[in-house]
Amino acid sequence: MTTARPALFTKDHPHYKWIALSNTTLGMLMATINSSIVIISLPAIFKGIRLNPLGAGNVSYLLWMLMGYMLVTAVLVVGFGRLGDMLGRVRIYNLGFVVFSLGSVALALDPWTGGSGAMWLIIWRLVQGVGGAMLFANSTAIITDAFPAHRRGMALGINQVAAIAGSFIGLIVGGLLAVVDWRAVFFVSVPIGIIGTIWSYKSLHEVGTKNPGRLDIPGNLTFAAGLTAVLAGITYGIQPYGNSATGWTNPWVDGAIGLGVLMLIAFVVIELRSAQPMFDLGLFRIRAFAMANLAGLLASVGRGGLQFMLIIWLQGIWLPLHGYSYEDTPLWAGIYMLPITIGFLIAGPLSGTLSDRFGARAFATTGLVVVAGTFVALLLIPVDFPYWLFAIITGLSGLGSGMFGAPNRSAIMNSVPKHQRGAASGMAGTVQNAGTSLSIGIFFSLMIAGLSTTLPATLTRGLSAHGVPSTVAEQIGQTPPVGSLFAAFLGYNPIGNLLGPSGVLHRPGVDAATLTGKEFFPQLISGPFHHGLVVVFAAAAIMSVVAAVASLIRGKRYVHADGDTGTIATTKDPVTDGARA
Repeated sequence: MTTARPALFTKDHPHYKWIALSNTTLGMLMATINSSIVIISLPAIFKGIRLNPLGAGNVSYLLWMLMGYMLVTAVLVVGFGRLGDMLGRVRIYNLGFVVFSLGSVALALDPWTGGSGAMWLIIWRLVQGVGGAMLFANSTAIITDAFPAHRRGMALGINQVAAIAGSFIGLIVGGLLAVVDWRAVFFVSVPIGIIGTIWSYKSLHEVGTKNPGRLDIPGNLTFAAGLTAVLAGITYGIQPYGNSATGWTNPWVDGAIGLGVLMLIAFVVIELRSAQPMFDLGLFRIRAFAMANLAGLLASVGRGGLQFMLIIWLQGIWLPLHGYSYEDTPLWAGIYMLPITIGFLIAGPLSGTLSDRFGARAFATTGLVVVAGTFVALLLIPVDFPYWLFAIITGLSGLGSGMFGAPNRSAIMNSVPKHQRGAASGMAGTVQNAGTSLSIGIFFSLMIAGLSTTLPATLTRGLSAHGVPSTVAEQIGQTPPVGSLFAAFLGYNPIGNLLGPSGVLHRPGVDAATLTGKEFFPQLISGPFHHGLVVVFAAAAIMSVVAAVASLIRGKRYVHADGDTGTIATTKDPVTDGARA
């Protein structure tokens, strides 16, 4: 007599924790792939809706396509985490699958072109971000509820590998699908979303402790408005203003950041006085929680900056120098960045599993030190590097990030009470997504600052040497570097984009073939770009070192005493073990 195999779609599955892990990992993978899949597909998307993103007045469309999804997930994830604590984490998570899937369908069916088509995509990307925030906020809390403390590191390791590696997998998937059709970039999420929705509604159930109460509306509003203003202001700081290469002297940028800071200060005041706050700020008195989130923020900023800079490096310089056309560079950039993803996949689950036994501090700190070392190594290699060396360095970067990500998230979730796991998961998600959003403004600004000191003169000399009239060459040379940077980022020919409107490419005596060829711009920009890389990666290395210090001083293994610690003994020494100070 044989025993019937339990159905996969059932809430009474004898191995429920593995069902919860599988479904939430699928949700995280889908959400994070979609945070980056558009980045690499932007040229095909804008071509499909017949809009030049670098044309006059169109840069805002480009910025919101880049940051809209990440901004919404960063802003809303804490609130949805709190709602999960109040109403049930599975309920909010399931709704996230539905909202995300609806957004994906709407994006793929964009009926417009031009500015209207871009606005349709931006709005539905924001809607998709709402669904992503629901998934981000509650996935790790669901896993933490389902697994005992002595197995959480392994489970969260798998989940975090999906979360972090998904952002790089999205680059590859986006590059492949953009070649087929730009709508496929959005359609690919539809069947996954439908399957995940049905699976989650049929299989997941509440096993955590709820924390009922009222929704903190003032706290939610001030947090959302403040973080939105800060992140949007920093991102818009990369646009030139007046005679400046960046927009940091723009009163609108400074005003948005200042207003955002004031709103976040108001949020803190409101939360400290609220009987039922959106987020219990007292959790930051737990050293293990506070230091892990600080390290996570800095690591996320560095990881996001690495992603953007490597895309520009590969698409704007290295791939054209090696014979790839600008139209093909987005796809191949994703492929050549595979070593990072492989490093994540190797180190994430392994470090998560080992951290269950030995604690998070050693693995997370070592991982950040490795990442800092790879930033320094990227400074030392030539701009036209041998690929094997680049693959080793980026692979080590992936290994370091994998060593850090899983143990760090496990330490965060272990350090808080049961009834606040949703809010804690939301805060960790906000830190991760806000860091990625911040990286756009911070690293692009640093790169522009590095380029602006050497690129104008280099560009003017190079254009003049190939027949471009001196007046036009000087005018193009004084163009803010952000235009060349975005052109390289999008896989466009930067020189064609800069000289096209002037009409000089069709004048006699102008060596148009060389100017718009594969090698002129990469060779021209190599020196200025490396100068910018020194600024960018030095800053990233410093951030990683500071993050490693924060990780080191988090204290020894700390698991909040909630009666579900399995074989792990909880400790509450306020100095060494991360308890409330």
